[in-house]
Amino acid sequence: MRNYDLEFLKKFSMVIGFLVLVTLGLIVGSLMLHKRLPPEENPARVRATEQRIAPVGAVYAGQTGAAQQAAAAAAAAAKAASQVAYGGTTDGSVIYNNLCGGCHTAGVGGAPTLTAAGMGARAAKGTETLYKHAIEGFQGAAGFMPPKGGNPALTEEQVKVTVDWMLANVK
Repeated sequence: MRNYDLEFLKKFSMVIGFLVLVTLGLIVGSLMLHKRLPPEENPARVRATEQRIAPVGAVYAGQTGAAQQAAAAAAAAAKAASQVAYGGTTDGSVIYNNLCGGCHTAGVGGAPTLTAAGMGARAAKGTETLYKHAIEGFQGAAGFMPPKGGNPALTEEQVKVTVDWMLANVK
């Protein structure tokens, strides 16, 4: 090798060595900085905390307060109405066709069908017992009835109307 080749290799090795040192310094610096920064908060936990510490009520004063109070009451009523199953209908056939028919039409999971053989023994226990089992749920030897047919948004009135409709439509 010639002398200028050796000089180039020396300088090139020094540059590579310097770059390795800079890289190692950056790695160590980033690790130290990472340990000092606070960790990111989980967005779900932040939402849960905000819901937990949200004010329960509000103070309304004067004419502006009365309008805000009326708007808040209307929003609460709309929210409550939207959480009632099937728009709050008390038509037993609508609720049966949308919810109950899935099991009671085919007898899934031991559910009694709308026949004299299927509903006969249960109907003999009386409507109050049927209401209670439909609302609270029932675990029997033949099957399982989830509370409110598996839809907790149903009101007790809706459940009772549906049970009455089922009894009236036994074939």
